[in-house]
Amino acid sequence: MLEHGGRLRLAAQQHGIPLSDWLDLSTGVAPYGWLLPAIPAQAWMRLPEPDDGLEAAACAYYGVARLLPVAGSQAAIQCLPRLRREARVGIVSPAYAEHAAAWQREGHRVLEISEASVNRALERLDVLLLVNPNNPTGRRFSPEQLFAWHARLAARGGWLVVDEAFIDCTPEQSLAAHSHLPGLIVLRSFGKFFGLAGARLGFVLASPALLDEMAALLGPWAVSGPTRAVASHLLGDRAGQQGQRQRLNDDGLRLAELLSGHGLPPTGGCALFQWVASERAAVLHEFLACNGILTRLFASPPSIRFGLPPDEDGWQRLERALQVFAEASR
Repeated sequence: MLEHGGRLRLAAQQHGIPLSDWLDLSTGVAPYGWLLPAIPAQAWMRLPEPDDGLEAAACAYYGVARLLPVAGSQAAIQCLPRLRREARVGIVSPAYAEHAAAWQREGHRVLEISEASVNRALERLDVLLLVNPNNPTGRRFSPEQLFAWHARLAARGGWLVVDEAFIDCTPEQSLAAHSHLPGLIVLRSFGKFFGLAGARLGFVLASPALLDEMAALLGPWAVSGPTRAVASHLLGDRAGQQGQRQRLNDDGLRLAELLSGHGLPPTGGCALFQWVASERAAVLHEFLACNGILTRLFASPPSIRFGLPPDEDGWQRLERALQVFAEASR
């Protein structure tokens, strides 16, 4: 199992700090959402049915004619490599580590490449995979560049796979509306923007033929009835989405300014997180953890990803800790 953010119980055990006393900034999940609808009793009692409104609500939200709900985008990440044989897969790195692990697990040849080397490497690849905005760097790829790469791959039966887990705050940059094109596969996460990671829901946006193939592989009832009921409601709540988007964008900017004000200007980031590359990343991560603040540490390059505090108390707590660290570092 690869290491991920959000392992709060493990941090509590390691540092001897009660679980309730932690400020968890280790994930890129929105730390707040809105009032959830009541879940009908039938959603618990009956097997999920595909005509319950979820697909229609999701198609309207993403602007597509068809898609496939899955148990979190992680399910799609693990399934996609099973749909090709002996592929040469280029992954723009650093990136979410589960992508490389999934393709390697199925016996494909994986090349971790930089953005600058994509054009040179593309002719040797069957699949190009990237995260947009990237995790953890926050790097954004323009639609024009992505379309150019897709055209070159699709011309010889290749795939461009774009993981858009963090793009909901900038939907104008999404390739979702073009996902029906052969060779273009877009993965979307429900839990990050809507603040419901525990619902385990994601969507695959791709050509009908590929969606059918993936659906057959995953089997029936991939998403639970209660998750389908909640998601159907939230995907149709345009006012709630706009409020969430504005709050996340504002808080992403606030976090960047807070870090910069304490000598930690972000190297990259997006609305849901900020990324700081620093040789002192491990020292800062441990200092914050000793004060009950969990962040996400990366070894290569040495860096920390900061998620958003959930409330004003959390903001003040983070600011105090950063101030102490800055003073101790002088």
